[in-house]
Amino acid sequence: DYGMRAVIAVLRAAGNLKRSESHLPEDVLVLRSIIDVNLPKFLSPDVPLFRGITSDLFPGVEVPVPDRDAMKAAYHECMENNNLQDTDYFWEKIVQIYDMMIVRHGFMIVGSPFSGKTSAWQMLAETLALLHKQFPEDPRWTKVIPFRMNPKSITMGQLYGNFDPVSHEWTDGVLAIQYRNAAQSKVGAPEDRKWVLFDGPVDAIWIENMNT
Repeated sequence: DYGMRAVIAVLRAAGNLKRSESHLPEDVLVLRSIIDVNLPKFLSPDVPLFRGITSDLFPGVEVPVPDRDAMKAAYHECMENNNLQDTDYFWEKIVQIYDMMIVRHGFMIVGSPFSGKTSAWQMLAETLALLHKQFPEDPRWTKVIPFRMNPKSITMGQLYGNFDPVSHEWTDGVLAIQYRNAAQSKVGAPEDRKWVLFDGPVDAIWIENMNT
């Protein structure tokens, strides 16, 4: 992925880091941005190769561990409230989802059935809401309003909308209605994060229709 989309994501992440952690050298900021944006996309066998490439490009550069103490404390509380097992791997995935959310408009969480995909975004949403309650003045933390749909539970016309060839009328689908509700803050406050979620099996038909 060497297109401009990848470059702009890295630049956006680097800009966010520059504003929040301006004391760090720029090579460290760029390296951390590259890692944060790209590492979540790789399968486990590709991670050592990626680490080798970054160490060749940035020899001797060490990325300090970011300060996520407040976020981790809120995460532990949410996990305990939901009777979920707290593991380092699950925490890492939640951090990766959060980092992706900051620099991208949309992305996919993929994995095997019962691997914790839904629980990951739900725990991240609860963590952000709890942090917003604890630190209402911090703009990084906001309440999350999820708009959740199963794309395989209805037809493509019902999901995206369809055109009636007889009456020549367009009927909005569930996604269009929910997206409009999110954009116009008909649910939640304007400052809340709105997540439009397709929670279900990936299918070639609905994913290609979304691209169209």
